[in-house]
Amino acid sequence: MFFDTAQIQIAAGKGGDGAVAFRREKYVPFGGPSGGDGGHGGDVILFVDPKVNTLVYFRHHHKFKAGHGGDGRNKNMTGANGKVLRIPVPPGTVVRDAKTHEVLGDLTQPKAELLVAKGGTPGKGNARFATSTNQAPRMATNGLPGEERTLELELKLIADVGLVGLPNAGKSTLLASSTAARPKIAPYPFTTLEPNLGVVDLDRETSFVIADIPGLIEGAGAGKGLGHEFLRHIERTRILIHLLDGSQPDPIADFETINAELAAFGHGLAHKVQLVAFNKIDLVEAQDNWKKVQPLLKQRGIEALAISAAAHTQTRELMYRAVQLLKELPEPAPLELETLPVIKLEAGAEPFTITRGDDGSWHVTGQPVEKLASRHRFDSEESLMAFHKAITKLGVIEALRTAGVQEGDTVWIGADYELEWQD
Repeated sequence: MFFDTAQIQIAAGKGGDGAVAFRREKYVPFGGPSGGDGGHGGDVILFVDPKVNTLVYFRHHHKFKAGHGGDGRNKNMTGANGKVLRIPVPPGTVVRDAKTHEVLGDLTQPKAELLVAKGGTPGKGNARFATSTNQAPRMATNGLPGEERTLELELKLIADVGLVGLPNAGKSTLLASSTAARPKIAPYPFTTLEPNLGVVDLDRETSFVIADIPGLIEGAGAGKGLGHEFLRHIERTRILIHLLDGSQPDPIADFETINAELAAFGHGLAHKVQLVAFNKIDLVEAQDNWKKVQPLLKQRGIEALAISAAAHTQTRELMYRAVQLLKELPEPAPLELETLPVIKLEAGAEPFTITRGDDGSWHVTGQPVEKLASRHRFDSEESLMAFHKAITKLGVIEALRTAGVQEGDTVWIGADYELEWQD
């Protein structure tokens, strides 16, 4: 089975918490604060591994977590950084956010990497908060959670030339006769069930990658059969070898059927350079058809060669012509890979919202205010006052008063932090 799609859940590591500590050394009875910072949470990175050729690994592995950062320690020691999680994917993997369907990256080049989840920011130790007026702070901050998201992975084979044609046109036979690939071949009127890749070595200096795309049926462009699952694999090809079964009653109708499916699928497939290979020329029926079909294709400006994949007739000439066409085409533009940016608050979004529950409690939600709550510690009066100051600056306190909060009311910050209102 060829696995070319997958969905995985990833989570970067949490940042380590800052420490509250003081120097306790001989002859230093009143040592200053010495709590160290936490370590950075581990990132999650996808990288191209040329040895991997399908997404089958993700059939049984769906969840991935990077390492958490270590907590800070005394003597200003910083916690260890969380272990970065590197996940190998095959060349040609397109990465999308499952929620927004936004393309995050297209991993085609060897050693290409994509940062898909950034580790959490570490907390600060109390040594960071020492000032001239507060020389013994008992405040430290927590590390923030790492990013979490669900990814959709889609594999699009990377090949210079794609083989297309109706089922049983002879694509697998041509691939086997021209490369070292060994696809399963049988004289039945149905398609190969998975794409096959092969390398055509014509001489010491001439080679290219060719992909046998499973035979298309009428309606494939609209998703009928396995159309969409396989048409994606010819999006990256630079030219197409369109294989026609010359022994069929109407090869031109077959030719038009495939081109209609390519046009229906879109993605530029209908505009790719095509080289027609009129197959099975060793059969009498094909020889008779060739006399009729060749002039019709020539009238349309379509280049065609009569071949026999089974008898190896003109298959080498076909491959050399494919090389010439590749050389005539402009080189594909180099792929610009960018690392995934840190998720930020959308422009124009409210920093918080206030609602009231059926039990009379108040609920303050929003990324900035919830981030502040997770950063501060509520078991320290100093830290609690710092949090109060921060949300006052954000406008939360004034908004709660305007909404009608009363002494003793319960106020929730997000879903995790329950506080009691006191004026």
